[in-house]
This record gives sequence, structure tokens and C-alpha cells, in this order.
Amino acid sequence: MALNALCTRQEIHDLVWDFYDRIRMDDVLGPIFSERIKDWDTHLGVMEEFWSSLLLKTDGFNGNPMAKHLSLQHIQASHFEQWLRLFKETCQERENQAMAELALEYAQRIARSFWFGYQFQHNPTKVASELQLP
Repeated sequence: MALNALCTRQEIHDLVWDFYDRIRMDDVLGPIFSERIKDWDTHLGVMEEFWSSLLLKTDGFNGNPMAKHLSLQHIQASHFEQWLRLFKETCQERENQAMAELALEYAQRIARSFWFGYQFQHNPTKVASELQLP
């Protein structure tokens, strides 16, 4: 690990792959993700770059995750809440708790932002609801 680095790329790799293993096994989220993701290795590589950009301040991520999530249909708060529960469980199993705590903070902010954006896009006249954070 570089001097003063929060974590290693291997720790991010492990976090991402362990988390998405949980997603794929989940009765509710697994089918939603599997319907859209055909090449898991490529997707997880992109997710590693995304999390590296947040946790290590790298600049390898290039994408628009909000737009991808806004295009989904019939998503509910419970989907985001389950995503957060699984992410929190994965973080709790990390040896590097400093990384895990920051990753969870980012995940909560991201989920809330996506959920508010999703509600605004799909129900612009309805008052947005909050997520129940785990």
C-alpha cells in the first residue's frame, strides 16, 4: 500500500467482487442485475475503476452511472435499500475497516442520490421519499 493510501487496489477488487457475488445470489436484486449485465467480468472491472476513483482518487473511471439507473423501470426504494444492506454486510467483513467505512458512506450517498434522481425522472410531480438506511 502506498504511503497514506486508504487501501489497495486488491482490497477494492475483493470488495467489489464479494459484493456482486451477494447481488447475484439475492432473490430480488439478482434477476434485475442479471437481466442487464451479460459480461460480469467487464462490469466488475468498471466497478473496480469506479470505486478506485472514490477511494484512491484515481482517474480511470469514465461513465455515467446515474443515466444507467434512470433508464430502469419499476425500481422501488426497497431495491436501493436491499442494495445498501448487501453492501453494508460486505463492508462489515472487510479487514480494512477504514476503507469499509468510507465505502459505505459513499454507497449511502450514491444510493440516496440515485433514488432521488430516479423519483424525479419517473414521478416528477410526486414528493420524493427517503431511503431507510441500514
